[in-house]
Amino acid sequence: MEEPGGSPSINREVPPASGSDRNLREQIPVLRLLAVHFGAHVSAAGGISKAIDRVAEIGGDAVQVFTQSPRMWKPTAHAPEELERFRVRRKEAGVRSVSCHALYLVNLASRDAETRANSLAALRATMETAQGIGAEAVVFHVGSHLGYGFDEAVDVVAPALRELLDLTTDDLWLCMENAAGTGGTIGRSISELATLCDAAGGHPRLGLCLDSCHWWASGVDVADRTALDDALRDLDERMGLERLRVLHVNDSKTPLGSNRDRHELVGRGLIGDGLATFLGHPAFQQLPAIVETWEDEGRDTKDLDRMRALRRKGRRRWALWGQTRGV
Repeated sequence: MEEPGGSPSINREVPPASGSDRNLREQIPVLRLLAVHFGAHVSAAGGISKAIDRVAEIGGDAVQVFTQSPRMWKPTAHAPEELERFRVRRKEAGVRSVSCHALYLVNLASRDAETRANSLAALRATMETAQGIGAEAVVFHVGSHLGYGFDEAVDVVAPALRELLDLTTDDLWLCMENAAGTGGTIGRSISELATLCDAAGGHPRLGLCLDSCHWWASGVDVADRTALDDALRDLDERMGLERLRVLHVNDSKTPLGSNRDRHELVGRGLIGDGLATFLGHPAFQQLPAIVETWEDEGRDTKDLDRMRALRRKGRRRWALWGQTRGV
């Protein structure tokens, strides 16, 4: 059974890095070892409030949803009563975290003015719907520079980021998702994400969504405790762990460092049991853990059970490793 605790809010205070060579686990207070909220990306077909019904059916207490078709620019006009039903059903179902994922067409780095304008409008629409349903995060892919270079792309992306961040609130954050590193995609490294954060003035509500498959594909071995600790220390030093707001928990069909975004069912891919190490890391406590590739079997869906089991195994691993280091 998962331990009790946690909060609908994912505001988390993180101590500054100590500067020593201690394992990152030593920097996480015991009081933060609270429940992760497990959920899935679900369909909004039939009305966005149906997302709560669907995630509740599979036993989730976190959810991610598209606010419109992910492959069309035209936003969905949600009826006010549908937004209200979402909020009511969320409370009834005990869903602790809600994330909205922006559509796939978004490319804030495009040199084409129409594409940039459409991308900005789509993200604004997603932010507005997210506010309407009481979501905590809007997750998006920054886009691709399509070969003209990351440094130039920063200057293109930064103004749009600043405009979108004006729509955030204490409760609603805008979250960049790390990329697998295919072609000119932006966000393939913590360094790139940190550069964008700096270009946006270090805005306090610019967050991060970490995808386990993407990190693996970009070369971070999320199944190895030392590699994961080092990567998270780097993130903490460059951006701060408090910017972590959402986890995407996906296995991978492709090898470490492949730069290919190919999700697999949790525990069935090349990361496999190594996802226990990822999910059990102390830096990820109180975060929503969202699976995006899963088998929908209604009430018999097993994916969230597998994630919970992996996290329990991972926490035991980290506890054991801490003991061997004298923590």
